[in-house]
Amino acid sequence: MNSSSSPAGDTILDPAKLPRHVAIIMDGNGRWARQRLLNRIKGHEKGAETVRTIVRTSRELGIGILTLYAFSTENWQRPKTEIAALMELLNRFLISERSEMMENNIRLNAIGQIDRLPRAVRLTLQQTMDLTRDKDGMLLNLALSYGARDEITMMVQTLAQKAITGEIDAGDITPEVISEHLYTRHMPDPDLLIRTSGEMRISNFLLWQIAYTEIYITNTLWPDFGKEEYIRILLDFQQRERRFGKV
Repeated sequence: MNSSSSPAGDTILDPAKLPRHVAIIMDGNGRWARQRLLNRIKGHEKGAETVRTIVRTSRELGIGILTLYAFSTENWQRPKTEIAALMELLNRFLISERSEMMENNIRLNAIGQIDRLPRAVRLTLQQTMDLTRDKDGMLLNLALSYGARDEITMMVQTLAQKAITGEIDAGDITPEVISEHLYTRHMPDPDLLIRTSGEMRISNFLLWQIAYTEIYITNTLWPDFGKEEYIRILLDFQQRERRFGKV
């Protein structure tokens, strides 16, 4: 799909001005459930349906990379029952979406401290990544057990060790070298960061990578976020002038 009408039908997305990389902080599942007097897990289940919608829409529109903040390092501090339910939901999602990812030429990738995930989830994740390894229509990044400060710390430790062993000189460490030692190596930085639920913070997400990323905050809770609003945000992005610090 090369272009899309806006919900009003009077504006067209310009395929030449689409962001190459969209990152989303998916926030508001718990509040969505609380507003409806439901268990928080029901909010996460509804949020998983939104993930499916946004992945499909991104692929239809021609977005090259979609990175979703699915589970942070801080989320490990949540109640064990909620974590267990989230991991089970993630496991089911990875299995249920395999065929659609393969049919729609979507490659799955994961960034974060994957070794902290339960063994069953790690196995399912690896199997799904293996099955989609050769797909090149869109890259779907799931940030799982991810924290930007931990990512940056890992990068510093790696480069420090390389300097100690003489593999690299300290003077050779450039922003490009740093980028190649992050989870997102070989990927362009996000052009657009969307956060749902109206919270005005980054929440330890892609701190290095979003230096010049356009940011859009919507009050919509993630389970209520849909295709029409997503397209409106992309239209807003296309109207922005990106100067990258220049005049």
